[in-house]
Amino acid sequence: MDLDILIKTLPSQPGVYQYYDKNGTILYIGKAKNLKKRVASYFTKNHEYGKTKVLVKKITDIKHIVVNTETDALLLENNLIKKYQPRYNVMLKDDKTYPWICIKKERFPRVFLTRNVIKDGSEYYGPYTSVRTAKALLDLIKELYHLRSCNFDLSEKNIQDQKYKVCLDYHIGNCKGPCEGYQTEENYNNDIVAIRNIIKGNFKDSLKSFQDLMLHFAAEMEFEEAQKIKEKIDLLANYQAKSTVVNPSITNVDVFSIVSDESYSYVNFFKISNGAIIQSHTTEIKKKLNETDKELLELAIFEIRQRFNSQSVEIYVPFKVDLGENIKVTIPKLGDKKRIVELSLRNAKYYRQERFKQIKIVDPDRHVNRLMAQMKKDLRLSEEPRHIECFDNSNIQGTNPVAACVVFKDGKPSKNEYRHFNIKTVDGPDDFASMEEVVFRRYKRLQDEGEKLPQLIVIDGGKGQLSSALKSLDILGLRNKIAIIGIAKRLEEIYYPEDPIPLYLDKKSESLKIIQQLRNEAHRFGITHHRNKRSKSAITNELENITGIGKQTVVSLLRHFRSVKRVSLASFEELESIIGKAKAEKIITYYKQKQSK
Repeated sequence: MDLDILIKTLPSQPGVYQYYDKNGTILYIGKAKNLKKRVASYFTKNHEYGKTKVLVKKITDIKHIVVNTETDALLLENNLIKKYQPRYNVMLKDDKTYPWICIKKERFPRVFLTRNVIKDGSEYYGPYTSVRTAKALLDLIKELYHLRSCNFDLSEKNIQDQKYKVCLDYHIGNCKGPCEGYQTEENYNNDIVAIRNIIKGNFKDSLKSFQDLMLHFAAEMEFEEAQKIKEKIDLLANYQAKSTVVNPSITNVDVFSIVSDESYSYVNFFKISNGAIIQSHTTEIKKKLNETDKELLELAIFEIRQRFNSQSVEIYVPFKVDLGENIKVTIPKLGDKKRIVELSLRNAKYYRQERFKQIKIVDPDRHVNRLMAQMKKDLRLSEEPRHIECFDNSNIQGTNPVAACVVFKDGKPSKNEYRHFNIKTVDGPDDFASMEEVVFRRYKRLQDEGEKLPQLIVIDGGKGQLSSALKSLDILGLRNKIAIIGIAKRLEEIYYPEDPIPLYLDKKSESLKIIQQLRNEAHRFGITHHRNKRSKSAITNELENITGIGKQTVVSLLRHFRSVKRVSLASFEELESIIGKAKAEKIITYYKQKQSK
């Protein structure tokens, strides 16, 4: 059937749409409040993102499933993506098998750590992204409550038949011996109720229970038992203090935030129970079709909540998301709720920085690709700036004007391609005219030699220097062939041709760091050359100031003596052997007169 007819006959109801190629393979699965409007947008919009254009070209068939609500559409989309794993859909991959704390469904339930969730009616809490956290909690439970560690079938009949005998755990005080009937099922289950509350982050009931018990033992003059209970209270209070306390009034809430760059997004999740963060997890998502933060966060919320078996009815997020009518979405504006979203955001940013460091070491090509894509986006370029050149003028104290050009390839210095320029056509210190000269000379030479031109030119300076560089590009016919920007030092403003309003990049952005590194490197390289030139000029001037001593004589002297100072200290005989008697006498006379002054 013709695609236009398919689109026109789609219902204007919530649902899930599926795109197929000519081979009947699912390319993409999406959800929509209005199927007709959403699907039509793919074929009527002029898509800037390349992968979306490719997807639309491949679509030969569209199928859809109508559902009652938007929530149903979200759930169905999530399940279908997992089942079919279409090429153009984002998927939250996670190869890790996280540990859970299991309370086994049995008489006298065991409590243990496991990575295998078996649907046998047992209770599973987690998963815990940190094994150390899960083990610490389990160790705390074992310190507070004496649970059995054996896997015997402690049925009422087996206990009555005295099928089992107490083990070492009983004798050292780690178990109360339910296998021989020394502990009642009711007493054991009371401990399980308390353990369940602790795992959920509710310490209040357990603390009160222990405090009441401690007071009871103290009243009965059983001070040793009272001391044991006090130690348990201290353990519990210490563990609670180590939890990241948010606000006791914030309970049973999920917090989500997202940070994105050109190619990836990072979603952080907090689970808050009884005023404390009891779970934290950050996941990386690879973008497929230039998805928005809103789309990716909605997908991540459903996936992560399923993965962590979250039943929270309220979610805190930094911006509005559509999650259906069964979940309360809060966008905090101030106070503790706002601070917890900001904390989540900081965790997502920190995770992104760590991933950048890891990728830089493990997969440098991927790091470079991401950096180039980000610079293209941040600097509003038409192509990735794989080759960047930066110019800087140096004319300190108005003498010996020089300029420097530094070259970066894939975001790194290419030092063998750095170039110095001695200003030839400008008299006196004139930054604008000097910039015009060196830019012209640089790109006239590259054109004449058939060398590759850069994708981006960076001028160290504001609008004046940028305008001067543009004059040379106009003369060479390169005005619209190479992107060019100027960076002013004071506030790090970035100027564009014919745009009076500068661009201000985030001070922490990778793009600004590269631009700053370019500018600083050009300044360093230019200053070094300027210093060397002034030094050589000073040396040459002193020897050439001696009447009758020419440039060739100076070269001969410096080749032999290596410095002007050594020339000044040399004997008549040494000088005569190099430059002859007459010139040696002139140098000796010059330095004698200089010393007598």
